[in-house]
Amino acid sequence: MDKLRAMEVFVATVDAGSFAAAATKLDLSAVMVGKHIQALETQLGARLLERTTRRHRLTEIGAAYLERCRDVLASVQAADGIADTLRAVPQGTLRVTAPVSFGAHRLTPVIGDYLAAYPQVKVELNLNDRLVDLAEEGFDCGVRMSHSIDEGLIARPLAASRMFAVASPGWVERHGMPAHPSELEKFPLLSFAVWGPRHAWRFTRGAEVVEVPVSGQFSTNNGQALLNAALAGMGVVMQADSLLAPAIAAGQVIPLLADWELPTRPVHLVRLPEARPSAKLRSFIDFVAARLG
Repeated sequence: MDKLRAMEVFVATVDAGSFAAAATKLDLSAVMVGKHIQALETQLGARLLERTTRRHRLTEIGAAYLERCRDVLASVQAADGIADTLRAVPQGTLRVTAPVSFGAHRLTPVIGDYLAAYPQVKVELNLNDRLVDLAEEGFDCGVRMSHSIDEGLIARPLAASRMFAVASPGWVERHGMPAHPSELEKFPLLSFAVWGPRHAWRFTRGAEVVEVPVSGQFSTNNGQALLNAALAGMGVVMQADSLLAPAIAAGQVIPLLADWELPTRPVHLVRLPEARPSAKLRSFIDFVAARLG
């Protein structure tokens, strides 16, 4: 038998004055009220109430136990109140994970605005290009850039990520502006290490599709390092708009083959399925979706 429920029945019985009155208050039968109190007495090995045909009276142990029951039930009620407060008001620490470039260049400024709007929330942002297990690693939510999302996650779509092939002005001055993707095959292409040795860049223009094998002397697992390599004139890089947009706007790199398209990547904000997500999580997801959706 649920001990907390039994304590609640015991307190209600004393306050109501009889088993019958307590049964009415708790929507139980008088017999069930008696069973709850008997269960407590059996566990304690002592009588809590002296019963007569017309009334009951607390024993000395019953009186002492009653006060402890009131304390326990008040603590439980306070704990429930804390949970309700946390669900109602955004507060506490929110752990978020995102791919490095997207998190650093696209998500971080939005988090800054979010924290200004919700000063009782702290955000821990973990940037990692590997697939992160939210439950295993203790994250509240994360950004996924993928065509497939785990069925066990709840996903909120954000604006898709566009890819660009770019090079520095100095590189374009030395080699000229390519007119067709196939011309890139004779140049060093800066490679993202996780792509693997047989990766190819896929360009489309209408019905025409051209795949350019990626080959070169330099690869790295970090998008910013790829961009820095392109800025240094080491070759052509293909990366997401979240990383390249500031450099393109500043004229530090030049988009190549502007009339061709590279694949876009769907972006989602994902969380674990929770019936009543906290206010901090709900507010964060709504805020980010409004800015980046």
